[in-house]
Amino acid sequence: MTDAESVDESAAALDPGMVRAGAAAAARRRELDISQRSLAAGGIINAGALIAFEKGRSWPRQRTRAKLEEVLRWPPGAIDRLRRGELVRPDEPTPTASGDDEASLIAQAVITTVSTLRSTVADLPSVADAAFTPRVSAILANLRQLEAVTARATRIGKVTPPLIKALGAVRSLYDDLMVRAACAPTATLGQRLYAARRGANLTVGETAQAAGVSEAAIQQAESEEPLSAQEADAIESLVRQLG
Repeated sequence: MTDAESVDESAAALDPGMVRAGAAAAARRRELDISQRSLAAGGIINAGALIAFEKGRSWPRQRTRAKLEEVLRWPPGAIDRLRRGELVRPDEPTPTASGDDEASLIAQAVITTVSTLRSTVADLPSVADAAFTPRVSAILANLRQLEAVTARATRIGKVTPPLIKALGAVRSLYDDLMVRAACAPTATLGQRLYAARRGANLTVGETAQAAGVSEAAIQQAESEEPLSAQEADAIESLVRQLG
């Protein structure tokens, strides 16, 4: 395998960080008008490996990532940071790189990731299948992470219509999938709570008050984070009442 084809096969499984980093790299490459062929000709990465990376299906080795970062005018380590959900600013802004351009790139990356996740959702088994809840829970965790990254971008950068649209796409898919997940016999407490709260048109604060727990406990439950036994019992009781 040549350097241009260098891919870390141990990271071959699809994960949201890989999808996010790959989509961001693809958007940046298009912004700079860099062709796949030119990267292959330059010994950076071949077209097949680049496509797999940009689609979130493979992870280039460290040396290849460093070469890509240089070509994309990103600071060292940028691709790893994108995988962790951090924002990356170009090391040397191009003449056309404005705040709007950067927000647009982030929005493109988010929309691409949402599109990929929709394809994953389409492959889910029926809600009656025992494999449904573990698989849908993994997708929901990815969406929560993506929502946090996108919301952070709107707080620290310029809020643009594409960025707001991207955030809306994430939240819309999350809402639909949480309600669907709650229908499964093996649905988690957080999924059932979310669906019950949405069905009753309750805010997080109102739900917390009704259950006699803190707002943080409601948010933790819906995010599948640990709860005390007392909090879990109180929330479970409320879900039964709302149902």
